[in-house]
Amino acid sequence: MNMEEIKNILRVQMRAQLERISPAVRAVESIGLCERLEAQLPSARAILFFAPLPDEPDVWPVLERSLALGTVCALPYFDASTQAYGARVIQKIGTDLVAGKFGVREPAAQCAAMPLNQLDLVLVPGLAFDRFGNRLGRGRGFYDRLLGEVSGVKCGICYQGQLLESLPTEGHDVSVNFIVTPNECLKARKKQ
Repeated sequence: MNMEEIKNILRVQMRAQLERISPAVRAVESIGLCERLEAQLPSARAILFFAPLPDEPDVWPVLERSLALGTVCALPYFDASTQAYGARVIQKIGTDLVAGKFGVREPAAQCAAMPLNQLDLVLVPGLAFDRFGNRLGRGRGFYDRLLGEVSGVKCGICYQGQLLESLPTEGHDVSVNFIVTPNECLKARKKQ
């Protein structure tokens, strides 16, 4: 079995695990995660958030509070001409977002572009993370390419059950510096 087959099996397992989380548990865990995340944000001046999918922790309350505090907040958008994700700054959730190529909310075309190397912090979704900062994405490689351009701190966001001891990785996989779950904020360990 090759590495991609191993990852695909793990993706199926993690999706099934996420489907078993009840809406009530999702809500409670998202609140705990947001509280833990906000404790880490005071020094961040420019943050790349993500629009959570139904099976991802809801970080939207942190985005709303960050906008109210005057933090520069951006979201990824899909650039059809490059077939890659970039970032655009949003100012109002109600008017600045549209449905993107994959049905994910993203900034409208009129929102200003944000160079990825000017972000202090990037919140990173994933199907799973490990304690070394490795991430299992959804399999298309879009986030790895985006993260490869980021110079700021990369912070994985996940439910506690998505944090594993180790994940299979390949050379193109980009790791995160920290991981925040409802129960902990941990710095990625160095492999020995």
